[in-house]
Amino acid sequence: MKDRKTHQGRQTTDVMPNQEGTDQAKRQRGGPGPMGGHPGPRIGMPVERAKDFKGTLRRLLTYLRPHKVQLIAVFLMAVLSTLFTILSPKIMGLATTSLFEGVKARFGGAEEAWIDFGYLAKILMILIALYVLSSIFAYLQQYLMAGITQRTVYEMRQQVNQKLSRLPLRYFDSRTHGETLSRITNDVDNISNTLQQSVTQLITSLITIIGVVIMMLVISPWLTLVCLLTLPLSAVVTMVIAKRSQGYFMGQQRSLGELNGHVEEMYAGQQIIKVFGREQRSIERFDEINEQLYEYGWKAQFISGIIMPLMGFIGNISYVLISVVGGLQVFWGRIAIGDVQAFIQYARQFSQPITQAANIANVIQSAIASAERVFELLDEEEEQAADAAAGRKTSILDKNAVKGAVSFQNVRFGYKPDDVLMEDLSFDVQPGQTIAIVGPTGAGKTTIVNLLMRFYDVSGGRITIDGRDIREYDRGSYRSVFGMVLQDTWLFNGTIRDNIAYGREGASEEEVIQAAVAAHADHFIRTLPDGYDTVLNEEASNISQGQKQLLTIARAILADPRILILDEATSSVDTRTEIYIQRAMETLMKGRTSFVIAHRLSTIRSADRILVMNKGRIIEQGTHDELLQQGGFYAELYNSQFTAKSQRQAI
Repeated sequence: MKDRKTHQGRQTTDVMPNQEGTDQAKRQRGGPGPMGGHPGPRIGMPVERAKDFKGTLRRLLTYLRPHKVQLIAVFLMAVLSTLFTILSPKIMGLATTSLFEGVKARFGGAEEAWIDFGYLAKILMILIALYVLSSIFAYLQQYLMAGITQRTVYEMRQQVNQKLSRLPLRYFDSRTHGETLSRITNDVDNISNTLQQSVTQLITSLITIIGVVIMMLVISPWLTLVCLLTLPLSAVVTMVIAKRSQGYFMGQQRSLGELNGHVEEMYAGQQIIKVFGREQRSIERFDEINEQLYEYGWKAQFISGIIMPLMGFIGNISYVLISVVGGLQVFWGRIAIGDVQAFIQYARQFSQPITQAANIANVIQSAIASAERVFELLDEEEEQAADAAAGRKTSILDKNAVKGAVSFQNVRFGYKPDDVLMEDLSFDVQPGQTIAIVGPTGAGKTTIVNLLMRFYDVSGGRITIDGRDIREYDRGSYRSVFGMVLQDTWLFNGTIRDNIAYGREGASEEEVIQAAVAAHADHFIRTLPDGYDTVLNEEASNISQGQKQLLTIARAILADPRILILDEATSSVDTRTEIYIQRAMETLMKGRTSFVIAHRLSTIRSADRILVMNKGRIIEQGTHDELLQQGGFYAELYNSQFTAKSQRQAI
């Protein structure tokens, strides 16, 4: 079992998505990336479905429950807006009938065609009023739904963000950053877009279908029967083509995800590609995937694209039949010509909401699947929940009262239940002692830190601080006792002053500068154009690796912890800077319990005690001189490093 790195735990408190994680999330979901993608589901395009549709839908509706009054208003607005639109063709038909009757009277022997312009003007004003009212209600509907959606998604994002700060480190260890970011960004955005657009469209489509059918039946049951005869044919054509195109859409998404991944990898590894002369192979691989994407893409687009022409063809057949039957009924005096015109308009309106409802159903399926993924994150076991499940009542630890005595007592632990890394591990640390932990990769060095910080809890035995089990303390107050400087630096997008002040809330300008001076960072900070106001970019790549490490050390100094954890804190700096940092650390560690993880053994010779670990066990312990005299594992490690250094100097 390989040793886990403590630096993974840094995301348990602060979530700062970066471009790399976002792109990775896009690849995992097969969504748009560097090469673009589809704006939304189309007919025949495969849709991610929820495992428990009904349960997830009920839970999602609980987020909307506080807004039920507004939702009722949205529903009423949608009904009114749609009804006014549906009534318009029938009223317009009255105008057509009036004009037809006037022209018919002229051809029937009247001296001149009699047209009631007053009646037509009245109908025109009614139509304008209906269209204006329909637009107003549609606007109000969208306005209200936008507020409901954003408040709902705001609450959901807030819950997700708070949840991330309460998740244990094992959650982040067992999942890629891209997967977690996908749930926070892509899935929540999918829910937002569906609530904003698709729900109102679905309501409008259903009301339109019902209203249009009612109006068609009012005008003529026979014409309605003619119109409905073509409906099964449209459904069969849609299902056959959608089934055929779905396979191509799936292949297209797979190829698109593969292409996005290839482009990102090649972009990130440009230096290595050029060093090894693999440009041509990279281009060839791109061409292979691109060709595959082209084959799937044009077939998917072509096959799904012929649905609308075929639907139009079937619709035209319906219009011809309606026109012929309607014309005969007008000739026989069973229906007014304006009603035939209105019916044709209704027939055109009838097919569109059916297609929309089918597409929206797919979109809602996808949104429920996204909600399910978000709820899975929200349902993950929290650190506090784990304490409650174990029946532990935690108390607040007073940082100022901590002396720093640490004891591992018969500790048993494994990252997996069936794979034990540590068995019966015991050692004691007195207040103010400096303990160095050394050993090969995977020996369990960083695991000790993970357990000490309660990123993981022991499976057996216990760990105590000043004689009390650490599981009896609230995790937040307990971790405030520690200061950490890791091998992998973490700095956020902000000024240097803000990054140092991150170590202690409310730190003054003078305290920040004192911490920087103690860490030997003040000099290089003042040489920057903006000094302490210099803004670090997202990767903090506008300063060197050594300078980044100095800032993290200054941050730890400012925190004024009772217990220090240094994980290869000087590994990224030059020899001269390392000497300065060692002096600063010696001053900082005075009177504080310190744990130092090191591979360069020359940096830990002054430690009070050195624990030599291998395969999760302490195989040797003592001072530097004592371990050298024993001539065991530590002596072998130390001499091998010393010999290798001498050989490099000789070369």
